[in-house]
Amino acid sequence: MPYTHIAQNIATVRDQIKQSCVQHQRQLDTVTLLAVSKTKPAEAVRAAFEAGQVEFGENYLQEALDKQQALADLPIVWHFIGPIQSNKTRAIAEHFDWVHSVDRLKVAQRLNDQRPDHLPPLNICLQVNISQEESKSGLSLAELPEFAAQIAQMPRLCLRGLMAIPAPCDNPVLQRKPFAEMKQALLTLQSQYSSLDSLSMGMTDDMDAAIAEGSTMVRIGTAIFGARDYTASH
Repeated sequence: MPYTHIAQNIATVRDQIKQSCVQHQRQLDTVTLLAVSKTKPAEAVRAAFEAGQVEFGENYLQEALDKQQALADLPIVWHFIGPIQSNKTRAIAEHFDWVHSVDRLKVAQRLNDQRPDHLPPLNICLQVNISQEESKSGLSLAELPEFAAQIAQMPRLCLRGLMAIPAPCDNPVLQRKPFAEMKQALLTLQSQYSSLDSLSMGMTDDMDAAIAEGSTMVRIGTAIFGARDYTASH
C-alpha cells in the first residue's frame, strides 16, 4: 500500500499543532486540521480518513467531484478552498459543506440561490487579500463590513469567518503581522454576527504564526500528502 506514510504524516502535523497550541496558550480543540488534498488521488484521501482525518480541502472542482464520488461511503466534511468561477457555483453549492474563497457578491448570491433546500446552510468564509497582492483574489479589510452585511442576508449561507493567504515570509515574527490583522478583523465582525467563529489561515510554512494569532483552521497539504503533482489536468 503506497499511502502508509500518510498516517504518520498526519500524526506529525497534529503533534506540531499541539506544540503550537501549548506554546501560545491555545486550547487544542480550537484548531482544526484541514487536509488539502488537491492533485492527490481518492486513495490518498481514504488513507488520511482512516488515520482519523475528517475535514478535507479541495481547490479544483472537477477533481473534487470525482473524489467525492469515489469516497461517497465516507462521512467526509468537504471544504472548497480554490478560486470560484460563476459557472461552477451550482456544483459547489450542491456538494460542499464549506466554501473558504468567497470574495464576490455575484458568486455569493449564486451559492445561496443554488444551495439545495434539503441541505443545511453552506458555511462561508470571506477571502481577504490581507497582503494586498495584485496576483491574489480577496476583499480588502475596508470592504469587509459591507460585504459581510450582504452575506448575512442570504438565508442559504451561514457566515462563519474569514480566510487569508498572506504573502510568503520566512521571518516567524513578521509572519504574525497579517494574521494579527485578520484576527482583529474577525473580532470586529463578531460584535455584529454571532455565527462568526472561524479563521482559516496558516499553511505548512506559517502554521505556528497563524495559530499564535488565533487561527481556527490550518490548511495543510504537502506535509501530509507530499509534493503535489500539477501535471494532471483539472
